[in-house]
Amino acid sequence: MSGLNAAGGRLEIAPALFAAWWAARLADHPGAIERVTDDVRELTWDTGSLLSEGFSWNPVGIILVRRGGYAVGLAEAGRLVASKVGRRHVQGRTAAGGWSQQRFARRRANQADELVEAVAGHASRILVGEAPGIPGRAGIPAALILGGDRAMCAAVLAERELAPLAELPRRELPDLPDPNAKVLARALWRGRAVWVTGSTAGLTDADCS
Repeated sequence: MSGLNAAGGRLEIAPALFAAWWAARLADHPGAIERVTDDVRELTWDTGSLLSEGFSWNPVGIILVRRGGYAVGLAEAGRLVASKVGRRHVQGRTAAGGWSQQRFARRRANQADELVEAVAGHASRILVGEAPGIPGRAGIPAALILGGDRAMCAAVLAERELAPLAELPRRELPDLPDPNAKVLARALWRGRAVWVTGSTAGLTDADCS
């Protein structure tokens, strides 16, 4: 994957490349003021500013949900150690009226509920407590990466068995497409990246080198 991704008005930079990238920005702006607090760095100069936010939690849980499917994963040191990806269709909205529309709405709601319950079950198995098949794994992840449909992700986390995850630090990626194995890997990369906002216009992948 590229060392840099542009999304939603920010840059997402691979952690391994960030130190060199930030040093180059410091060199570009002699006299700039830098402030550092934990995973947050701020750089200000006369005509602009940059704010970077890291996400160095470990291990990290990943929950991705859309009407077309889902993905749940657990990552240690940036590597997926357990995951479950699946498809479970939830019908879209319809413009039909009358009883037909009401029946359709009930069916759609039932499908959404079934999807939420299925994802919560997989998340409970993989992320909560002692995960089968992962030697030495116990407890819960230190943080979460959520992606896809915000309402569905919220519904999944509202399930009782996932209560231990509700207050964890999180990153959200609502722009992700229907989850699959490739999207899950991409979500992990983006969630662990350093996010930079501010005066980033005109910066490209070359600036990560």
